[in-house]
Amino acid sequence: MELDPKLFIDRIASREAKIGVIGLGYVGLPLILEFCEKGFPALGFDVDPPKIEKLNSGKSYITYLPSERIARQVDEGRLEATDDFSRIGEVDAIIICVPTPLTGHREPDLGFIRKTAESFTPHLKPGQLIVLESTTYPGTTDEVLRTIVESGGLKCGEELFLAYSPEREDPGNPNFSTGTIPKVVGGLDEASLAAAEALYQQIVVETVPVSSTRAAEAVKLTENIFRSVNIALVNEMKVIYAKMDIDVWEVIDAAKTKPFGYMPFYPGPGLGGHCIPIDPFYLTWKAREYGVPTKFIELAGEINTAMPAYVIQVMADVLNEREKSLKGSRILIIGLAYKRDVGDARESPSFPLIHGLMAKGADVDYYDPFVEEIPATREHSRFKGKRSIEWNTAEIGKYDAVLISTDHNNIDYDALLEAAQVIVDTRNRFGSAKDKDGKVFKA
Repeated sequence: MELDPKLFIDRIASREAKIGVIGLGYVGLPLILEFCEKGFPALGFDVDPPKIEKLNSGKSYITYLPSERIARQVDEGRLEATDDFSRIGEVDAIIICVPTPLTGHREPDLGFIRKTAESFTPHLKPGQLIVLESTTYPGTTDEVLRTIVESGGLKCGEELFLAYSPEREDPGNPNFSTGTIPKVVGGLDEASLAAAEALYQQIVVETVPVSSTRAAEAVKLTENIFRSVNIALVNEMKVIYAKMDIDVWEVIDAAKTKPFGYMPFYPGPGLGGHCIPIDPFYLTWKAREYGVPTKFIELAGEINTAMPAYVIQVMADVLNEREKSLKGSRILIIGLAYKRDVGDARESPSFPLIHGLMAKGADVDYYDPFVEEIPATREHSRFKGKRSIEWNTAEIGKYDAVLISTDHNNIDYDALLEAAQVIVDTRNRFGSAKDKDGKVFKA
């Protein structure tokens, strides 16, 4: 039996449809707010009670999303959060925005997707649209999610719509938000594609339909692998040019004046965030099933993964020039978050920097106005609960060296330069200008 999307599309167009979003983090929360602000009633699902309590109280837990936006939707009765998955039958569209990390062996971990699907499947009703947004390998929606959903008795393509639309959220980006970023959409079939397009067309500037869920899954991986490979390229150039006493940042700034054939990417202390350090491994894992090597992608991963060790070696060399050993030195890391002006520390390169410096005997603290306390993480659980120091230039001056890992804009860098004994700068925060006292070294 062919599933007719007309009824679903009519409910979307009239704003009668209720939207369900599962996973209310950096992707799910902006998404559900976008639907609410466009007039849709919405029900958010999460397994974290503090998040649910804050949302239902009209409070935000993401720094760049003001509480006023949430409170307005709660007060107007459009937004509610719950951990009760039996309420999934209340919604017309189910959008899944849960994490897709890697296992300890760097293989895809679909545990959150599986558990989520198992939780809501018994409560599904005919005519609902299910959309996966979590980044994953091609085939996940059709092979994994569909199998679990259909175990409940309802068939995708006959009684349920099924689609994949990769999240493209860039936390803290002042120029692009959920509604201004085109949305790629792939459906299990034409009816599912039509339903998913109708849904997203209500909140985004443009939808970009592709031929299948697999193609849509591949789009997201391609976007992030493109960034990973190019960042690896400039990271390698950074190391090469440093040996030649050439400033890679100066080279990039000059190269980007070419109006065609070049796109600037910038080096750093390593990759961070939930996407670029992880997503390439989803494709390399899946490619092995087809017997296809992924040498280029894996090489980029190796180069980027090696950057924290390179930075630590630069730090050791800088201290050595000052007749100090890394062992026993006090090091202050500026920035724990993985990117500028956000409080998201997932996969931050600051973690391997802290770990590597401590392994060599350094005493390490950090300062980050967005991350006051290190949260629980899979790979760096030993740091849980460690707190940022208070900003105090007199105290900063007592550290043997400062390492800029993440260059938040609300830090007084002039005061930092004045107070610090020496600075290793991985973000070119001090530009090409020569500091008068020779304190700044790039890495």
